Amino acid sequence: MEFISPIIQIIILWFSIYAILKRAKGSRFGQALMGVGILVTILALFTYLLNFTVLAALIKYLLIYFAISSVVIFQPEIRRFLATIGALGNFDRQSQSYDNDKLTPESFTEIIKELSIKKMGALFAFERGISLRGYEETGVRLDAVISPELIVTIFTPPLPLHDGGAIIRNGRLASAHCLFPVSHNSALARNGMRHRAMVGISEETDAVSIMVSEETGNICVAYKGKLVTFKQDCDPAIIMRWVRKAIPDDSSESNFFPKQIKSLKKFWNNILQGIEK
Repeated sequence: MEFISPIIQIIILWFSIYAILKRAKGSRFGQALMGVGILVTILALFTYLLNFTVLAALIKYLLIYFAISSVVIFQPEIRRFLATIGALGNFDRQSQSYDNDKLTPESFTEIIKELSIKKMGALFAFERGISLRGYEETGVRLDAVISPELIVTIFTPPLPLHDGGAIIRNGRLASAHCLFPVSHNSALARNGMRHRAMVGISEETDAVSIMVSEETGNICVAYKGKLVTFKQDCDPAIIMRWVRKAIPDDSSESNFFPKQIKSLKKFWNNILQGIEK
């Protein structure tokens, strides 16, 4: 039985490292983590093989400094990661059963294309694993069935609700005229406030934000802090793929940890089968 404890510890360590790398993949934090890991590995091999004690001590202090400074430098990524873990305890979320009153990817794609043709500016944030209720309170709560007429009415200037963003939860329009956090990414210096807001909400949460530009009619999508722009005459199937990602279900990426639990269970079963053989 003594070999079981090391195996369990290895599995826990593997699961933790895999979960962190999976969530950090593609982000600034993930790139920095990968760079530091490669650099430390090279320096550690170099110093310990040649028995350079001074350099070994220096690497140790540099790692401590990086651990402290990363909390400040990568605050949005760390906050989003912790919020994702906290979302596991949100058991009061309604199940995603789409009926006639719920939003479908096909219907929402048609709404986005209509807004794009009319060059009507609009901004949407789809709630997924992390709750957006904090941002919902900054706007006007609606909890309304989404229809093309309602969306056009809301985002027609100078009506009161046309400014700000709309939050979509469980296939319904939860709130409009909401204030989203503004991204401070230097790459967005030439973009407008709607672009900064849609990227900001995707940096702070796991939400997928979709925007229509009132200047060009282009359709923009932001996810995990990354902005993607599509021309006005783009293929609707491309937009629909993003809308399917935005609307969470049992197989979406928002259920990351349940997927990893299944993977861990499969891995553990393989180990047991190998022991039996």
